Order: sequence, then structure tokens, then C-alpha cells
Amino acid sequence: MRDPEEDSGVQVGGDAYGTVRVNPRRERRSVRGARSRRRGLFLAGALSCAVLGGSGVSWSLTNYVTTTIKSVDAGVAGSQSTGAMNILVVGVDKRDDLSRRQQNELKLGREVGQRTDTMMVLHLSEDHTKVTVVSLPRDTWTTIPGQGSHKLNAAYQFGGPKLTVQTVQDVTGLTIHHYVEVNVLGFIGVVDSLGGVSVCTPVAINDPKTALMLQPGTYSLDGVRALAYARTRATARSDLDRIDRQQQVISALLNQALSGGTLANPVKLASFVNTTLGTLQVDDMLRKDLLGLADQLKNVSTDDVAFATIPLADVDYKTPTGESAVLWDKDGAKELFRRIAADETLVKPAASTPTPTPTPAASPSAAPLTVPPARIAVRVLNGTTITGLGAQTRAGLQRVGFLVPEIAGNTPVKDFKETVVRYGPGREDSARTVAAALPGADLRLLDTLGDRIEVVVGQKHPEPRKVTVEETAAPAPSASPTASPTAKTATQNICKK
Repeated sequence: MRDPEEDSGVQVGGDAYGTVRVNPRRERRSVRGARSRRRGLFLAGALSCAVLGGSGVSWSLTNYVTTTIKSVDAGVAGSQSTGAMNILVVGVDKRDDLSRRQQNELKLGREVGQRTDTMMVLHLSEDHTKVTVVSLPRDTWTTIPGQGSHKLNAAYQFGGPKLTVQTVQDVTGLTIHHYVEVNVLGFIGVVDSLGGVSVCTPVAINDPKTALMLQPGTYSLDGVRALAYARTRATARSDLDRIDRQQQVISALLNQALSGGTLANPVKLASFVNTTLGTLQVDDMLRKDLLGLADQLKNVSTDDVAFATIPLADVDYKTPTGESAVLWDKDGAKELFRRIAADETLVKPAASTPTPTPTPAASPSAAPLTVPPARIAVRVLNGTTITGLGAQTRAGLQRVGFLVPEIAGNTPVKDFKETVVRYGPGREDSARTVAAALPGADLRLLDTLGDRIEVVVGQKHPEPRKVTVEETAAPAPSASPTASPTAKTATQNICKK
């Protein structure tokens, strides 16, 4: 299912959890980073904008952002900064400005012009607490308005951003409110600004075109090698594997950007922003209110970002022109986009959940922990009259690796004797990790909490301690079509170490 003239782009490894730990080659690391703690990342570039706004940066930076990011007329519907919205993210491969030496080093070839190598629809929920990312296979065989039947990525070549938006709206049934275009070669700088990215593959990759050779396992890559990993189609499912890898790397970049190592390092933070903002073009309305939107996403964690897979009917469709393409399962795809438009949760909650009554701390340790602290965002509330106890616990949780973006608050009633870990439906696995870090804490399911996790500090307040998480490897992806929508969170997508 290969198309020889379409072989580049930022598509990096997804369902790729290697069980073999490989000692990685030490990569060159540069110091860059962006600001906040947040959110649902619009591919490599949009990620930085979200991070920037969520950090509480002064509004005086609005002019800096609007002058740094270029504007593009994509014919989108536009929207206010509140409410549900759909954002089309397009990765564009433009090589015109590269020297011959750079083209050779990056194994990119010498073609001029622009091609789309990545298309994603990002859906922000009505309350902006969740982000759903749907990767659109570029080999999708579809109708392009005014051009007939072609692969989806041909829309950009025929009519640029406007025709691309129109085509995506037609095939998904969604209204596209905003448009983000990312120069995929800028992906190199984004990865380097975060000090590299961890990727993992369950199968060997041997791609002479990109000079990438990896055995099954986990690797730390710099920007150049990460781009090669992103571009390769040298695995069984070709472009579909690239989509899996893309989702994995985006998840890893999001996790890295939200980590304390980036947020607490002003040099990395500033460099990350400068690098990523320069890779973007967005519609004018989004450009003017990007910081406002990003600020609303500041509490989104990797648990709140879901990656969905479009159901496919044929992964090796032979087109009338002799090309190899993919066909969507029409009913399955229609249902997927209906659920997205309705703000329905795509990731299935855990099969079993505790009753909404306090659970002894011994029960969380009965089963192995599966979610590490670095992927869990927690809110801390002081449930006592002891001044500063919430802040003390918040600092302790951060010290042992949890994400605690908000300052500690207080409960209306201050008579909590025991420390309680409260969580919403589907967050049991993450809550068990939190409870394990607070020996003696009770676990309590609260339906009204949504997908959040809270620690209510009681008079018995254990000192947070480090916990060990034993993560299992996910199987390699199947080459068969998918008959129904599937989804996983960014937390589930990150390479297991």
C-alpha cells in the first residue's frame, strides 16, 4: 500500500510498545521549551501554543504571538473562544528553503512545492476539558469537490487550505471552525527543544530511504532521527502504521511539554515557545485569540486527550487509476463523527469500578498499578483547619512526580479525618496510583467529578511517597481493517518503559 511519490511527513509510532529495553544512542539535546501545563496539543506546533497560554503568561504577549504566527485564509467557519469546536491540523512538507546539504542529511529528496503529509481533526469539548484527535489517513479515497475521486491529501495540491477544509468537512460531516498548518520540518526543532522524544516499536524497521534501522524496543531520538521515524512507511501497514506512530509521538511530546522538567526550566520553556510558534500558520480568528483559547485548556492532562481511529473497510483498495488507497467503513465512520460532534466519550472506562464509598488503602495495591505519576493530573484540597496543609501536600505530590497544576484549595467542610482520593468514572487506574502514593488514603468514586482526580487532605495526612508502576506491553497493530471506532488516551499511547 505504498505510494512512491508520497513518502514524507510527521507520522510517528503509535500502538508500539516494545518490551525490549534498548540502550539508546546519546542524542544531541538542545534547550528549548514552552510555558504551561496543559493540553490537547495541535500536533507538534499547536502543542506549543496551548502550552504558552496555559502557563499564565502575561497578556502582553498577545502581540508577540500574533506577529510570530502567520495567518492563512482557509475559509473556515470560525468560532468564539468558548464552546465546542473542531480544528483541522495539516502538516505540510515544504523543502524549497533547504540547502542541498540539508536535503541530503535529512534524506528528503529534492522535490519543490508543498505536500500534505498529516491531517488531523481536533475536537475540543463544549467545556474544553477534553480533546479528541482523529487522524485522517492521507491515502483515503474520497471525492474532492470539483476534482472527482482522489486521495484525501490531493485536496491541498488542488486548492490549498480552502479546498482541504471543504473536503474534510464533506467526508467527516463536521464543521471545521479553525485551521492550523504546521511545517513538518519544524518538527525537528520542536523535538530538540524538549530534549528529544522517547519512541518505541514492536517490530523491526529497516528503511534505506530514511536511513532508519531499529530493532523492536524503546529509543530516545533527537529531532532528525524522530523525523525519519515519522516519515518511514517501511512497516506492514504503511501509512496506517505512520498514523499510529504519529499519535504515539504527539502523546510523548505532550507529556514532555507538561513535565516539571520543562515547566520549571525558563530556558527550555522560552526556547520551546519560540521554536514551535515559528512553525505555524493559522486562520486569522484563531491567531488573534490563541492565548485565550490556550488558557482555557490549561488543566487538560494526557488523560484528557483521546486519539481515535477511523473504522476502515478496505486497507488495500485498488483505485481505478491503479493506486493503492484505503476505504472508510461508511457506517462506522459516520458513527464516530456523530459521537465526536455530540461530545461523547470515546475511551471506554475501566471494566470495574469501586462503589462510591471509602475504600481501604490496602485495596489499591491488590492489583498492579498501570498509570505512572507523570501522567496524572491531580487537584489538592485542604479538608482541615490546619493552615498550609494543602500546599504542603501539593508540593509533596509534585516532588514524587505527579502533575498538580493548580494551587491547593479548601473544602467547604473542614472535618476530614482521613485523606481521601476522589475520582470520576473511568479514572480508577490513575486514582489507584495516587492512593498508593498516599499510604492510608481512602479511594472514593464520585460521578459528579467528571474525569478529574482530587486529593482531600485530612487530619491524617501521609507524606507522599514514590510508587512503582509495572506497565505491560501492548500488542503490535493488526493489518486487518477496523470495523468500529476505537480510541485511547494520550496516557495509554505513551511508550512504556
